[in-house]
Amino acid sequence: MTPDGWIDLRSDTVTQPSEAMRAAMAAASVGDDVYGDDPSVNRLQDMAAGLFGFEAALFAPSGTQTNLIALMNHCGRGDEYLVGQEAHTYKYEGGGAAVLGSIQPQPIANQPDGSIALDDIAAYIKPDDMHFARTRALALENTIGGRVLGGAYLSAATALAHERGLATHLDGARVCNAAVKLGIGLREAVAGFDSVSVCLSKGLGAPVGSVLLGSRAFVEKGKRWRKMLGGGMRQAGILAAAGLYALEHNIARLADDHANAAALARGLAQVAQLKVATPQTNIFYIEVPPAACAALRDVLARERIRATVGQHTRLVTHLDISAADVEKVVAVFTAFFQDWRHSA
Repeated sequence: MTPDGWIDLRSDTVTQPSEAMRAAMAAASVGDDVYGDDPSVNRLQDMAAGLFGFEAALFAPSGTQTNLIALMNHCGRGDEYLVGQEAHTYKYEGGGAAVLGSIQPQPIANQPDGSIALDDIAAYIKPDDMHFARTRALALENTIGGRVLGGAYLSAATALAHERGLATHLDGARVCNAAVKLGIGLREAVAGFDSVSVCLSKGLGAPVGSVLLGSRAFVEKGKRWRKMLGGGMRQAGILAAAGLYALEHNIARLADDHANAAALARGLAQVAQLKVATPQTNIFYIEVPPAACAALRDVLARERIRATVGQHTRLVTHLDISAADVEKVVAVFTAFFQDWRHSA
């Protein structure tokens, strides 16, 4: 649970920096990152590039910004990128690519496993005709809604894109979760992509920040967009130190979050009124009877459990959720639905 005593299942963005991470932040060497002389930022960028197998990396305040920088690097005004209907870059980033980059998204239906069918990718690439936007990039996401895209699919999708002259970008906000689940290295998890965005402030537990990975030329170009988007930071080493700590200490432990999600799902599956999906990583969904939602929200709040309760409820485990927290949540749900069944 969090230091204020709440069990927060809304997202892995709610994690609080640990005491060790706070100590690293307090001790960070800093400079002016816009001038390129913040040693902690430079170390973070070098470490991230090395871990994921890219030439360079760029530290930015958020994954929304690193995704937007990548798309603006890959596409010009009037160009388009192919993207899944459920993807964060299309659905949850305020239409930034269209509004700020004049880039047209071409949304494509996601398959049940989170992938985009290869035939659909091929079919949506526009011909070279002045009537159409120019298709410039394919953007995928891993994990997507907690689902893991496997290496064989990613290899085929990125190969298809490259064969058709498209750049490839991975929204890898939770790509470390994917790598841990698949039991593969980080370089293997991002193979085939020209650029990758990795979020440090989700399961990895840093309070702020993402890194954008690519070639040196790509990152240099991205610095200009970061400046234009308001992402040029000064003594950002205090934040970069948290990212360094996260990369050094918090990747392997993502397996604990996956185990807690599995235990939570198993426990909730025993409640007859709930329909519970089987988690692959740290995110899964439950179906709650609509008539029970309001009362369930009230009971959870009294028990100091935060969850975004609705008919389609997402639950997320993270480093501030323990096995004991999972047991409490299962007990509260079980007791609530026993009473609700008898009162219905």
